[in-house]
Amino acid sequence: MLRFIRNRLLMMIPIVLGISFIVLLLLEITPGDPAKMLLGTQATPERLAALRAQLGLDDPILVRFVNFLWQIVHGDFGTSFMTKRPVFEEMIMRMPYTLVLVGISLAVSVGLGIPLGVYAATHHNTWKDNGAMFISLFFVSMPVFWFALLLVRFFGVELRWLPLSGIDSWQSWILPIVATSLGFVATIARQTRSNMLEVIRQDYIVTAKAKGLPERKVIYRHALKNALIPIIMVIGNMFGLLIGGALITEVIFGIPGLGQYTIAGLTGRDYPVIQGSVFMLSVMFSLVILIVDVVFAIVDPRIRSQSGRKKHKDQKDGNKIEENTQKIEA
Repeated sequence: MLRFIRNRLLMMIPIVLGISFIVLLLLEITPGDPAKMLLGTQATPERLAALRAQLGLDDPILVRFVNFLWQIVHGDFGTSFMTKRPVFEEMIMRMPYTLVLVGISLAVSVGLGIPLGVYAATHHNTWKDNGAMFISLFFVSMPVFWFALLLVRFFGVELRWLPLSGIDSWQSWILPIVATSLGFVATIARQTRSNMLEVIRQDYIVTAKAKGLPERKVIYRHALKNALIPIIMVIGNMFGLLIGGALITEVIFGIPGLGQYTIAGLTGRDYPVIQGSVFMLSVMFSLVILIVDVVFAIVDPRIRSQSGRKKHKDQKDGNKIEENTQKIEA
């Protein structure tokens, strides 16, 4: 298992580096000049050139990428062009809001999606199944930003039940969490239903029912346990999608999280903010995928057996090489 974790950690390095370079490349080819954003359109060419040289924008892209990595190694994410504050400090200050939003949204998605999928599977080809899947398809098809605006209009403006923006109280989190999680509730429900329908048709489930075991025990103790294995991977991939949804939700509901900080950096062409935020988000997503892989290896015995066979094969190959070397020396 330690070897498995080590290999996954090593795989994270090229992924994060690749994402960081792609972001820098996109910033390079996207129209817009941070110097003009800071000085305004009336600035003289001399002042623009001096500011670009001061910010290092005239350096080749590879030089800027290496400088960014060198700063990261030393724990420095640069200084924001707009606020003149260290990017790392601002990200650390805003990250808890994003983690709360994404974490609770993920918990809500799993807590509602799995029971809904089980319910639909156990009532297959009935109006209950069709109704649950119709609702799921409706919310899966609903864009996050549009659904968030509908919630603001209905519950915030018309009914005045919940705050429109800000995080002054726990009620302020209700609309952002609902807007972020509801589409993913539908995704997990559909995946759970599909897996459950495949599992409950297996021979051991039919045998368990034939032995007279209670229906609830067969479904939740035997069928659901095996149906959850593929869903673990879906939940891990959903974390990245939830982060993407949180970027939009934080802007609409005025949550001062990492998503709003990233969008502000994109709007103001603030390169250190964009690079630092994307780097941090990619590391977070990679760590979540690592945790999912470890959990998947623990839950699914086939992954552990494959790892054990590979380790045994490596040891056997090493022993053969050592024996051949001894024969040659003799």
